[in-house]
Amino acid sequence: NLLRQSMDLIAKFPVMAAYGYQAKAHYLEGKSLYIHNPDSELSTAENILMLLRPSKEYTDLEARVLDLALVLHAEHGGGNNSTFATHVVSSSGTDIYSSIAAAVGSLKGPKHGGANNKVISMLAEFKNEVKDWGSDEQIREYITKIFKKDAFDHTGLLYGMGHAVYTLSDPRCVLLKEQAEKLAKQVGRSDEFELYAKIENLAPKVFREIRNTDKPMCANIDFYSGFVYDMLGIPLEMNTPIFAISRIVGWCAHIIEEHLNGCKIIRPAYKSIRKRTDYAKIEDRI
Repeated sequence: NLLRQSMDLIAKFPVMAAYGYQAKAHYLEGKSLYIHNPDSELSTAENILMLLRPSKEYTDLEARVLDLALVLHAEHGGGNNSTFATHVVSSSGTDIYSSIAAAVGSLKGPKHGGANNKVISMLAEFKNEVKDWGSDEQIREYITKIFKKDAFDHTGLLYGMGHAVYTLSDPRCVLLKEQAEKLAKQVGRSDEFELYAKIENLAPKVFREIRNTDKPMCANIDFYSGFVYDMLGIPLEMNTPIFAISRIVGWCAHIIEEHLNGCKIIRPAYKSIRKRTDYAKIEDRI
């Protein structure tokens, strides 16, 4: 039953997301409503592109690139926030739908599933502020401003760079970057791809200089994924749902694992960090 429910969720998530977007675009933005029937002969990536586009048309390269992006996002261990949430919730013995709801709630957070949107926003400002995209000096100067909290959202974070696990390289990013370059050539956006590549190359060097550290830094998958989705014509609001469409495969696998192997409810150990104090009678308390 759990396996059947998992397969059902994996199959229906793309359609639910696409129809949800179409309804939102129509009723809230006044756009034309396009509802296409999914095609069982097409892959998940092909169905997504077909369901989102009025013409239902797409190229083979577009389908291959989106398929790769879905595979790369499908699973990333049990330590990421949304997947760990499925373990915690499933350990209570609840149903798979409640566990998936918890995972979606986690992924919705900007620190988890919204990172690629941050990259898009950051690069939009980058393009406006850096007049010569071919100038390493100008790009380095703006990267420096970001790290010094003088630009973009003033957090000192260069979104899409750095990862909690990967240091020298994120293998997912390496694979997606290769396909992003091909797609950029097809859609006439190679100049933007080169800007992304220059930022990826210069950011670690600037980071080490400013922080006075030899700590390595690499681009993560979020750095190119938003750019890829934009080149595919996928609306910005669909970026995180696309992530969920992919990651639900991993979520379901972890939920099944927890139900099969988990014996106890998950409860983290914790320790008070307050200093010990003497007991005070109620009437003496402020």
